[in-house]
Amino acid sequence: MNSRKWVRLFLTTLLIGGVLTLLSSFIIKSTSYAEVFQPFQMFELLGLLLFFSGLGFIFSIVSQMGFFAYLTIHQFGKGVFRGSWTWIQLFLVAFTIFDLIYFRYQAVENVSVWPYVFTAFGLLIVSLIVAYIKAKETNRQAFIPALFFMVVVTTVEWVPALRAASADYVWLMIIPLVVCNAYQLLLLHRLTSEKPAK
Repeated sequence: MNSRKWVRLFLTTLLIGGVLTLLSSFIIKSTSYAEVFQPFQMFELLGLLLFFSGLGFIFSIVSQMGFFAYLTIHQFGKGVFRGSWTWIQLFLVAFTIFDLIYFRYQAVENVSVWPYVFTAFGLLIVSLIVAYIKAKETNRQAFIPALFFMVVVTTVEWVPALRAASADYVWLMIIPLVVCNAYQLLLLHRLTSEKPAK
């Protein structure tokens, strides 16, 4: 992939992260917006818009760092573990889903386990859909690596928000992360297969 395509991937992913986080903030952080409208405060509103857009850009960069780290890890895993790399990825996917449910639930007292179950399986379902599309557009061998990336790498990228005290940032971060990761994964083979312009 040449530098022009890399810049295209970087900028479009950056834009997706910024826009999605900003749009999500209108719902997830609606109370923050309500405060600047009662009474209306132009500079505070502008500050909120810039803050959440900038936060989205950061989430996008985290996503892109995770994606390029994954590409390196995947090549390393195939070289070192060879045929067993597929099974290792499946084990890590299963462990990550278990971790998202059990360890998060154990860390909080007097709460129901079901929100953690729904969150983990929601991520798994979205990941299965993205992996299916990736495999359909490329080859069947791409399914497990795509699933691994969408579940395991997304969860690793999500850790800072998962450790935060506020649940708002858990949701504010996962939405752009999932979309940015899916976008990069599904765009990569299109960029690498494009014929160079004459």
